[in-house]
Amino acid sequence: MKTDAQKKPDLSAQIATAIRDAIVSGEMIVDERLPSEAELSEQFNVSRPTVREALKRLAAQSLIRTQRGAFGGAFVNRLSYEEAYGQHITTSTLLLSMNAVSFETACEARYALERACTPLAATRRDPDHLATMRAEIHRQGQPGLSDESFCASDVTFHRALVDSADNQVLSYQLAGAVEAMQPLMNMITFTARSRGEIVALHTRIADALEAQNSDAASTALHDLEAYTLTLARDVLSKRMTS
Repeated sequence: MKTDAQKKPDLSAQIATAIRDAIVSGEMIVDERLPSEAELSEQFNVSRPTVREALKRLAAQSLIRTQRGAFGGAFVNRLSYEEAYGQHITTSTLLLSMNAVSFETACEARYALERACTPLAATRRDPDHLATMRAEIHRQGQPGLSDESFCASDVTFHRALVDSADNQVLSYQLAGAVEAMQPLMNMITFTARSRGEIVALHTRIADALEAQNSDAASTALHDLEAYTLTLARDVLSKRMTS
């Protein structure tokens, strides 16, 4: 494990990166015990508090776990799909909320990924996926539904679309797009959008998947993307001129 001697930023970040790289490369394997704080301090020529901070960073990323006792210490963690999924949503939410990614870039990526799901979803969707989408479409059409509940229903609909592709890698990649991007998109556009238009587009998507027509589903998603972008541009333009 090596740090970059040319850089002088946060030493704990450099140490965390060096250990992370060793884990990702396979140099350190799952359940392997890391050197002690004293050994790491000597290895990297830093203080023990700096080592502790580096270990906290790694623990926050679920890359290591710590345990106490005679056989305790820090160990390489076996990262679960659920943990990685949750971290991905958190990271995506932070990137978007801090304006590190533009609305248009996020929208483009999200719908491109969703369209990538449609050929698989058209083949693999099961009655439960379709029932969830139909139930959310019905819910979205209820006149007394609050904006918050409509947005939550919107997320559930798109989550069902993604899950119907039955591909864990796509589901992981779209965790940030649906659970993080979709709520923020809703926050920007909900005041200007037509619920009837959203329901119509969602119905087209569900109908296409039920008919196993991936091209029609992809076209409907493209139309939904165009509608979302138009709304966002109108809303943001009005904010700038008000």
